[in-house]
Amino acid sequence: MVSLENSHSHVSSTTHYSQTRPYYYTPPPSSGKVHRRSIGRSMRTIRSNLYQTDYENSGPVYENLTDSVVDFRLTELAKKPPVDKSSFSDVEFLEISHTFSDFSAYSSDISGELERLAYIPNSDPNQSSVSEPEPEPEPCVGFLQRETFSTEIMESIEPEDLQPTVKLCVDSLQSPSVAVKRSAAEKLRFLAKNRADNRALIGESGAIPALLPLLRCSDPRTQEHAVTALLNLSLHEPNKTLITNSGAIKSLIYVLKTGTETSKQNAACGLLSLALIDENKLSIGACGAIAPLVALLINGTNRGKKDALTTLYKLCTVRLNKERAVSAGAVKPLVGLVCEEGTGLAEKAMVVLSSLTGIEMGQESIVEEGGIAALVEVIEDGSDKGKEFAVMTLLQLCVDSVRNRGLLVREGGIPPLVALSQTGTAKAKHKAETLLTYLRESRQEASTSTP
Repeated sequence: MVSLENSHSHVSSTTHYSQTRPYYYTPPPSSGKVHRRSIGRSMRTIRSNLYQTDYENSGPVYENLTDSVVDFRLTELAKKPPVDKSSFSDVEFLEISHTFSDFSAYSSDISGELERLAYIPNSDPNQSSVSEPEPEPEPCVGFLQRETFSTEIMESIEPEDLQPTVKLCVDSLQSPSVAVKRSAAEKLRFLAKNRADNRALIGESGAIPALLPLLRCSDPRTQEHAVTALLNLSLHEPNKTLITNSGAIKSLIYVLKTGTETSKQNAACGLLSLALIDENKLSIGACGAIAPLVALLINGTNRGKKDALTTLYKLCTVRLNKERAVSAGAVKPLVGLVCEEGTGLAEKAMVVLSSLTGIEMGQESIVEEGGIAALVEVIEDGSDKGKEFAVMTLLQLCVDSVRNRGLLVREGGIPPLVALSQTGTAKAKHKAETLLTYLRESRQEASTSTP
């Protein structure tokens, strides 16, 4: 969920949106269909289509709007009551948190399990006699020695047998053998995966402080099992406090910086789970989580980027974390994701951008990175939900900034906004009408101040 050269040199030089796309955008997986909108389309639309008289079916509704139609619509909107700026509070963002519901079900560590189950040893007798070294055997018998347990088998353990099973795993986390600790962490991971009663018992058994040292283990598989076990345990509310009080935040951030792709994703989700407690948000930000989350947003897989977006969104409900996100360079990749189609990331990126408009440095960075042009293009070509988020973000950028209103007009924003005010969803229509009212006020002020 990374370099395209911009062939549209006619985009206004007042923004950076016409520059080469950032170097850090890696190509998406071949199995996914990704389409990026052409850069600068809004300016091309305004210059070539605003005064057309032969419309036929030449394109979207906004391309068929003459200047007289636009003026008529603006005059119509002028008759409406003045806009109350107090309506644009944080309440505005409460409803959009549901945008993350499709990928924030972080209770499942299925990605790591599928990778493990998908591995099929090569049994070809003609295979070369040269083989890789055997992994270190587990120097114990019975339960811990087996690595072929499925989640179903782990969950079928009878309640009366669960406590001694958990105790065996917790005790084995102290073993000098990496293989034993790896196996014990894996078993705890699967035991805590889906059953709430298991999570409670494991948390009460002392597993959490015993798992923490494994987050800094040099063995990638052991680290992955440990961080995923803690993620699964954190879904039990009382365990969140145990994990935080054990000092896990810094260790989770260490995994976020150094782990495998799956480990980084699950560390991000673990931080997200802890961030559901409000007082943890500042602690997570202060411990340095924002920068590696931005790195995951830039360099991660599609799932990694989604996890990073979700966690950043939750952390950025706090003003200080908004400032940290902007300082860490989050805006540039977010603007880039706004223009991606087919990955499911564009709308989520716009929600995080909307959050960052709550601070002045966030607004300045969004404008500097070409965010206005990107959002205009979403209003032109995006999905209905994407248009809602785009117009909401533009409204936040323009409500108190005459300069940003001028940039929006210069980017060709009025025709697509007029079209959206007529054909969009109910929410999009309302936001578009409000924004057009502000643009009309600026236009009137400019005309009266002209000698």
